[in-house]
Amino acid sequence: MPWALPLRWSPWGRPGVKALVTAGVFVTTLWSLRFFLDPSKGSGEESKQREPLMILVWEWPSKQVPNVSRDVCRELYSITGCLLTTERQLLHQADVVVFPHSRLQPGRDKLPKERLPGQNWVWVSLESPSNSRALAAWNKTFNWVMTYRQDSDIFIPYGKLVPNRSATVNIPAKTNLVSWVISNYHRTQKRAEVYKNLSRYLHVNIYGKANNKPLCKDCLLPTISKSKFYLAFENSIHRDYITEKLWRNSLLAGTVPVVLGPPRANYEQFVPADSFIHVNDFGSLEELATFLKTMNSSRYQQFFAWQRRFSVKLYTDWRERICAICTAYPRLRHGHLYPDLQSWFNS
Repeated sequence: MPWALPLRWSPWGRPGVKALVTAGVFVTTLWSLRFFLDPSKGSGEESKQREPLMILVWEWPSKQVPNVSRDVCRELYSITGCLLTTERQLLHQADVVVFPHSRLQPGRDKLPKERLPGQNWVWVSLESPSNSRALAAWNKTFNWVMTYRQDSDIFIPYGKLVPNRSATVNIPAKTNLVSWVISNYHRTQKRAEVYKNLSRYLHVNIYGKANNKPLCKDCLLPTISKSKFYLAFENSIHRDYITEKLWRNSLLAGTVPVVLGPPRANYEQFVPADSFIHVNDFGSLEELATFLKTMNSSRYQQFFAWQRRFSVKLYTDWRERICAICTAYPRLRHGHLYPDLQSWFNS
């Protein structure tokens, strides 16, 4: 009841019957009059608010497009009121339109000619600025950004640690010291330079297309898990750019990551400080190699203390990432445009 009316109390400490009847009639009248004077307060607006958000994915980020015709957000991730579609003819019904940067390269795709009032467009990328070209072409185009950066409107990391009270420490048996899986090897990259110098002091088992030793999907983790350490070297160094090389190839595989990427402080925003080794922790790569080769069993086991409290969650399904838009929707800025997408991403 929206209004609290003063009642005339009887000498016995209870409201008089006449007063109760009068008050009831008055409140009922005002409540009905409220909708007559302001129809927007009625069931029409409430029904509109209960309508599910429609998220149109202009082109699916991955090569394989899953079936999103069902209520996948609710069925798979318990996110209600969220409908995904890839049907472009529903553009005029969509609340949000998602544009993966990998599908926006010149000549490969065109944006809609018009944006409906109240409709928000999302720029999506999991690549680093070093591997994201032609950003200037999309200035004043997108309302929201959805990336691995923590300051994105919708934050989509490659993975995270989730609390797990029943977790136990599990260190797979080790048969070699260091491994590295590399598909695209370019001598100009920082990681190629670091590997070349580090390999002077210790042997690294290399797998992947770059070394003509590709690993099948089911072979990857069992192979890496046999190594005490894994070179989680990112292909470029940018803030928050921490990929599956840490989450899947290292932590989930049960090996200790030796990371090359953003500064240690940035990694510590995602994982405990004693769960990884940073290349920059050492004055030289020779010192790093000596540290790895001479580490005793007790010190090695300390790197797995995080397993007593956490488990690794990987984000690999684009449906889960896109459903997250609905969760974030109520707190997002509406009507905002990124005037200079390239400057933001390079900052």
